[in-house]
Amino acid sequence: MAQEKQEKKKKPKKLVKPEKRETAEAVKPAEKPAENAVLIGRKPVMNYVLACLTLFNAGESEVVVKARGRAISTAVDTVELLRRAFVKGLGIKNIEIGTEEMTREEGQKSNVSTIEITVGKGESK
Repeated sequence: MAQEKQEKKKKPKKLVKPEKRETAEAVKPAEKPAENAVLIGRKPVMNYVLACLTLFNAGESEVVVKARGRAISTAVDTVELLRRAFVKGLGIKNIEIGTEEMTREEGQKSNVSTIEITVGKGESK
């Protein structure tokens, strides 16, 4: 009897894993970013230049650089550095500017500027 109790103690209990929930249903993004888009944030400019170069080397003929708010200046710096120093013959295809209305945590609504710069190999605008 003592041995049976010890064997029962030694056997590990089977852990029941909770079922995985679909998180994609809970959080639905408003828009999926395009595969050839680079979203500008708070990182250094060279990180975004490298991301654009990676897309061009992967075979993309156009890359869209998107930014909003204070990151707009970083987006412009990224495109200019890419165009002048890294990719010869790179041209600016299109520039779109706009405004998004956002709601802050306090409930106030504010306007945020946006920019989308499309760059591609070949003729510029």
